[in-house]
Amino acid sequence: MNKVDRVIGAELDTLQRETFGYFEHEVNSVNGLAIDRTAEDSPASIAATGFALAAYPVGVERGFISRAAAVKRTLTTLRFFWNSPQGPQHDATGYQGLYYHFLDMQTGRRAGQCELSTVDSAFLLAGMLTAAAYFDAGTDDEQEIRTVADALYRRANWLWAQNKGVTLTHGWNPESGFLQYRWEGYDEGLLLYMLALGSPTYPLVGEGFAAWCSTYQWKNQYGYEYLYAGSFFTHQLSHIWIDFRGIQDRFMRDKGIDYFENTRRATHVQQQYAIENPLKFNGYGPSCWGITASDGPGPDTIKVDGVERQFFNYIARGVPFGPDDGTIAPWAVVASLPFAPDIVLPSIEYFIRGLKLKANNPYGFKATFNATYPAKTGNRCGWVSPLHYGINQGPLVLMIENYRSELLWRLTRQSPYIVGGLRRAGFDGGWLQEPLHDFQ
Repeated sequence: MNKVDRVIGAELDTLQRETFGYFEHEVNSVNGLAIDRTAEDSPASIAATGFALAAYPVGVERGFISRAAAVKRTLTTLRFFWNSPQGPQHDATGYQGLYYHFLDMQTGRRAGQCELSTVDSAFLLAGMLTAAAYFDAGTDDEQEIRTVADALYRRANWLWAQNKGVTLTHGWNPESGFLQYRWEGYDEGLLLYMLALGSPTYPLVGEGFAAWCSTYQWKNQYGYEYLYAGSFFTHQLSHIWIDFRGIQDRFMRDKGIDYFENTRRATHVQQQYAIENPLKFNGYGPSCWGITASDGPGPDTIKVDGVERQFFNYIARGVPFGPDDGTIAPWAVVASLPFAPDIVLPSIEYFIRGLKLKANNPYGFKATFNATYPAKTGNRCGWVSPLHYGINQGPLVLMIENYRSELLWRLTRQSPYIVGGLRRAGFDGGWLQEPLHDFQ
């Protein structure tokens, strides 16, 4: 058995199982909310909660959690959101069927003065629709999962979130109203638009998606022509739920590829950037890459080996235009496993065996590491983030599963809402030509 075979087998299974543990132990059993990160007094993240809902079916399929336990957790979460306060008050859980980015772990109400987030609401709702598609038994509990998830999705008012414009806004807060930014340019908003277009109650019109696409940037980097997005995660998160292989919208038809192929190319751009290593950071190479929005060792500006370096904390790192401070996010590499296993599997092997990044970590890989930043760790990783983040853990669990069984993709194909959103956006071809299975 060669090294790659070992990763595909036991080590990949262990990594997935350990990472799934985040959604077993970092969730409030009373309301189903998943903590944003493993830091003291961290709030819940609605995106992490959506990832938890999507991860429970994976856990059942892999034997990490019983179906009965997964049903109980899922129902707890759905009931909480259905019964939680909705309104313009500053301390509600949400408004217009959408939700605040961060919630208090205990009360479930808005944490601090965070925004009501359209895209994070989309991740939450996508997790709910995953649960509704997976829990298809005729029991009272599983029927309730389907009923409540459907009602929560139908309650989301995407027309309101347009704020009288064509595109969707980033969000809203009760103190000052809608945020000034709108979803423009290719990024993780792709899933958001499909959910908004597919709504049976408050559907976004097709012109909204066309307006979004009009802001795309097509680039050529390291010999790869592709639809550019800055941080790596923006090429991945929508693909957790939607299988874009063989289906195309107008933009991709004109380019002769699909969004899946686009992410494959973006993955190779990431690796090629690390091989070239234009800023000469320690550790970068063919098996050590993955630059995305992530935690980091900063803020700090110091001289390292005679070179003044600026290091950041949490920032939207990106390739090839930066910012880049030498920080690598292993989870972002794993999240590209379905797209480019030929370069991802050797990197996972290197992270596990070469750098020992899983050693003494309860939930698989920590968020990030930086081999350039001076830190007395005694290993080749240099500085290692002390934290795990729910929005990192979820993609890792779910994309390993898509690589192994295509579970999330198969479940999404059963959703008339997402399928309808794709068709309204002008997608056709591939599996979209197949008959839709009964979602209910």
